[in-house]
Amino acid sequence: MTGSVITVKTDGIRYGDLAEVDTVFGTSLAEVSRLQGDIVSLQVFAGGRGISTGDTVRFLGRPMQVPFSADLMGRVFSGSGKPRDNGPVLQENKIPIGGPSVNPSQRIIPRKMIRTGIPMIDLFNTLVVSQKLPIFSVSGEPYNELLARIAMQAEVDVIILGGMGLKYDDYLNFKDALESGGALSRTVMFVHTASDPTVECLMIPDMSLAVAEQFALQGKDVLVLLTDMTNFADAMKEISIIQEQVPSNRGYPGDLYS
Repeated sequence: MTGSVITVKTDGIRYGDLAEVDTVFGTSLAEVSRLQGDIVSLQVFAGGRGISTGDTVRFLGRPMQVPFSADLMGRVFSGSGKPRDNGPVLQENKIPIGGPSVNPSQRIIPRKMIRTGIPMIDLFNTLVVSQKLPIFSVSGEPYNELLARIAMQAEVDVIILGGMGLKYDDYLNFKDALESGGALSRTVMFVHTASDPTVECLMIPDMSLAVAEQFALQGKDVLVLLTDMTNFADAMKEISIIQEQVPSNRGYPGDLYS
């Protein structure tokens, strides 16, 4: 055991599979993060505190999944897919996250504009269906307020908001802004706060995009908002340090730059 990483000896396990760790404090999810022969390293979502060598690990034989249905609208979930809004737990129609990429040669040429109501975006850096638009900022700039405004004004059917390392105040501000603007009923939120397990932060983009893809396959226009990627990179750095990976620039793992 090293921090939130535990190591067990077993075989027949795949990278990215989930496991349940049973301790005296309850059950926590863990994800396979490294394979070295029959040595398997797992990143425990709830951290390594309270885990002893006598506890049991049960592998689920599948990667992380997220439920998908129309009932997701207006709901808020954590990075492990658990409800944050005290609503019912959705168990049916679960889909895997981090699925295969679309073949670029089979894509339709992006040409359909998404109007955001932000002049600097609509006129000078237009957001187009099936394309991504990075918004670069510095510390102290109100980028989350800008994203909330885009979410309320964008002419789309579904909004997926993925928050990574958010302060609790930022999470509440997003929720209140969408609710007061009448956009919460068409929004699905996956939120990782600064106090949540680090590994859940890495799940947010894949969960958000997996749900967005399913809505898009139903013919809906979907806008995915992710904030912020600096916290995502810091989560990668924290986990790579625990796993004793060779650091690259500024301590971040080398695969971040690929």
